[in-house]
Amino acid sequence: MGSFIRMAMADGAEVAVYHAEPAGERRGGLVLIQEIFGVNDHIRSVCEDFAGEGYEVLAPALFDREAPGFEVGYDEAGIAAGRRLAREEHPFALTLADTQTCIDALRPKGPVFVAGYCYGGSVTWFAATRMDGVAAASGYYGSLIPGAADEVPRCPTILHFGRHDAGIPMEGLEKAIAAGHPKLEVFIYDAGHGFNCDQRADYDPASAALARERTLALFRANGG
Repeated sequence: MGSFIRMAMADGAEVAVYHAEPAGERRGGLVLIQEIFGVNDHIRSVCEDFAGEGYEVLAPALFDREAPGFEVGYDEAGIAAGRRLAREEHPFALTLADTQTCIDALRPKGPVFVAGYCYGGSVTWFAATRMDGVAAASGYYGSLIPGAADEVPRCPTILHFGRHDAGIPMEGLEKAIAAGHPKLEVFIYDAGHGFNCDQRADYDPASAALARERTLALFRANGG
């Protein structure tokens, strides 16, 4: 089982980071980026799953400066609280900086991968297009991606979206798909938003399993 540690970030703040050690032989490092709901029990379970596959995982609690220990569920109150932090109170630039700090912490040990969900899916896209030291990236249903589709991935990258995601219309993804970035592959699943999370109404086990399989295959093809 993993545990929370404290890490110094680029702005000098100490932020909680969930750290899970790899089971068995270490395949690489993974920076796992939360949804708007914090590093809650679901995100920690995803960290443990990747650790079970041999990855050392760091999942920064991105809203720790504004709301230490922030964890909420997937009800209306949780959504409202998470959106307020993500859109109004927490600077997105700090999220990107914290992600890079976690990448840098893992780099001396071997290849580093990034995966993220919802809010974290968008962060994963920018990690792939802007950050140093990323071997490969797998982003799930990031709503900011269609508006930033002109950015070019610097590492092998896969993106996962639900065909029935009302918050990310399919036409919004056309630009990213049409760009034909040689290091990018976009997968569309017969599912809604949040299909990877077994605590959400749109959870789709088949889509989640296939996306996980593709993510692990990507990491293993790129040094993990």
